Parts: sequence; C-alpha cells; structure tokens
Amino acid sequence: MTTLDINRSYEQSRDVKAALEKIQACLTKSSRTLIGLTGGPGSGKSTLAAYLIEYFSKQKNTQVICLSMDGFHLSKAQLHALPNSDEAFARRGAPWTFDSAGFIERVKRIKQSYQLEDILWPSFDHALGDPIENDVSINKATKVVLIEGLYLLHQNDGWRESKALFDEHWFLDVPVKIAIERLANRHMQAWNFSHQQAMERINQSDGLNADLVANYKDHANWLLRV
Repeated sequence: MTTLDINRSYEQSRDVKAALEKIQACLTKSSRTLIGLTGGPGSGKSTLAAYLIEYFSKQKNTQVICLSMDGFHLSKAQLHALPNSDEAFARRGAPWTFDSAGFIERVKRIKQSYQLEDILWPSFDHALGDPIENDVSINKATKVVLIEGLYLLHQNDGWRESKALFDEHWFLDVPVKIAIERLANRHMQAWNFSHQQAMERINQSDGLNADLVANYKDHANWLLRV
C-alpha cells in the first residue's frame, strides 16, 4: 500500500479515530500521559505512530510526540562484545538484544520531567544499523508521549518494569500471518529477495518475536484493529 492508501484507510478506521480522540482527551489533563503502542513485527506500529504525529502536527499541536523503542537496540559493537555474539546478530531484535535497563531509566525520566526539563531520546539509523544517542528532544511541555515498540509489555529479559511506567497500553492487533506477509514483502522490496528467501530470514528472528509479542495482547488496555 502507498502512503496515500494507508492514510485513506486510517481516515476511515473507527479505531484510528478513537485513538485520535483519546490523545485529544489527554491534552486536557494537567499531567503528562505516557501511552505504549505495542504490536508484533510488521503490525504497522511505526506507520500508525507516524500518522498520529502528522495529524497533530497539522493541528499545530506541539504537545504530542511519538517515539520508537528502536534507539535502544544494542549497537553492533555491544553485540560483538557479547559471549554469544553470532547468535546475538542472528537474533537481533529479540528482547535480550536491547538495552532494556537504559529504556526503563529514560522512560522514568520522561515520566518525572513534565514542566521541569527537556529529555533526550535515541533514534536508530537503519542505514548504519546502529542507534544514535540523544537524537530526539522531548520538550518539558509535551503532554502526550506515545512510545511504540515490541517489548513494552514483556515480563522477562529485563523488561518487567516497563509495563507499569505507562498510563495506557495499546496493542495493534494484526493477525500474525498478515504481519509476517507484510514483512516478507518488505524484505523482497528492500533486498530483492524471493519470497522463500524472505521467509527464511523471517523465520530466524522476526517470526519468533512475532509469536512472543502475540502473547502480550491480553495485558493491553485496548486492542486496535486497523
């Protein structure tokens, strides 16, 4: 689907409209709201987050920001330093290949910093394949912070504290088979893979992560179907 097709689909989606209304309601509060957007690989978390932030940017609203968990990937250097570095690279994207402690510490700072100080957040450079530290600034006046990622509800691998840091958890409820097929198409376009090659790559990592994340959805406050 093109960006235009996606935007049209979102404009017609009852759940996307509800998400916009929920964020709008949070803007009337006197405190900061943290929303976690979780879903499996290929479910469309980043695409939906981009749509939401574009919507509020058009409203000239600077009190909403959407962040990604991807900046907390362990760097290539950190992966090389692990005793199981070959496995770590093969499974990059698994919950134990992220800096979960760093993520939790930074989210705590965001939660506590409303009207007190700006907070910096890392991004991820997909061309380099590494995080960029302190690349995004969260203004102290920002009222709604939406963070999208795979493991916000995960209870192992150092992620246990994450769940309680958010005021709401939204789960993008896309069937695993559909999400995996989206990933396959993405790999085919990006690397000129055959469908079989794409699926072989997915089955080594993203497919395992998708099954893991699917187990969390009952822990979310709201299931979005878009």
